[in-house]
Amino acid sequence: MIVAIHLIMDGMDYISTSRVFCLLIGLFWAAYLDLKFRRVPNAFWVTWASPAIFLWTLELLVLETPWYIFATAAGVVAYASMSVLGTPSLQDIMKKSYVDIVVTIWYFFALCGILVGLYHHGDVNFLDLVNGNAEKTASIWWSTILVAVPILIFDLAWRLRLIHGGADAKALMWITILIPTWTVVNVLYPENMDDAIIVLPPSVSLLIWGGFIFLFLPFVMVIKNLSSHGMGPLRLIWHAERMHLSEVKQKHVWLLSEMMAMPSGDYGVNHRTRAPRHTPTPEELDAQIESLEEAGIDIVWVTRKYPLLVFLIPALLPWYLLGGPMAWFMPLIGL
Repeated sequence: MIVAIHLIMDGMDYISTSRVFCLLIGLFWAAYLDLKFRRVPNAFWVTWASPAIFLWTLELLVLETPWYIFATAAGVVAYASMSVLGTPSLQDIMKKSYVDIVVTIWYFFALCGILVGLYHHGDVNFLDLVNGNAEKTASIWWSTILVAVPILIFDLAWRLRLIHGGADAKALMWITILIPTWTVVNVLYPENMDDAIIVLPPSVSLLIWGGFIFLFLPFVMVIKNLSSHGMGPLRLIWHAERMHLSEVKQKHVWLLSEMMAMPSGDYGVNHRTRAPRHTPTPEELDAQIESLEEAGIDIVWVTRKYPLLVFLIPALLPWYLLGGPMAWFMPLIGL
């Protein structure tokens, strides 16, 4: 019995380490593609979903879970896959589309698992789940089905344009499947998380850490502007930078400088404080650049288009060291 427990623990450690390495490599690769091409193809997420699903399956095998928990996990993956593969249609099924038929069978299998799981564990006491006193299989099933909650949040945030980049939303969904719960992460300093009543899911926690990293960007921009070109307008130096007009079309930036009629009646250059609400069309950008060139303007103000993925990478450090941010910040305000 003791040997079996040790084997299980060793197996979980290997799975946890593999997940972290997969997270590092996949996130760095996705961020590189997003920075270079401003697009991460769906084929990338399909490819990187394979190790995430494999490691989750391996974890459930090590834990010796019943079939319906595997099916429930398949349902969570199926929901996340809609953002990449879409949903099967009756018309395509009637045309004997292999992909749509397989996905439909996958959905049916997942639905059966969820219904059987509800039948066995639907009446569980949630306080027992929170306190860790629930029966093992019930805890695993509920932790599996609750993985769908952050995926739902990211999906809605993407559709409501709260998360603008499709790659950002898909990356967070992928992270949710790869790291479904905190039990699969060997956080180095988990003391506060052990005492916390509520701990946010790993993917949501990484997003929040990324938000904190983003708060350092204004300080970086101010230092960069002061060290390279000296003092500029205070309303610009904390988020924008100077650039040669000839480089604008080659860079992923929003052009803030434009020619317009001034209150004095003169026609001069104006520097917007904010990026445009909608990305200008190539024709609109060409017209804006042409008017600046005709006015003899060579240096303009721009703000770079930073993908969310760029901020998730440095956020991995506090995420792995400390775990969920709320478990550390809530005690600071007495909660």
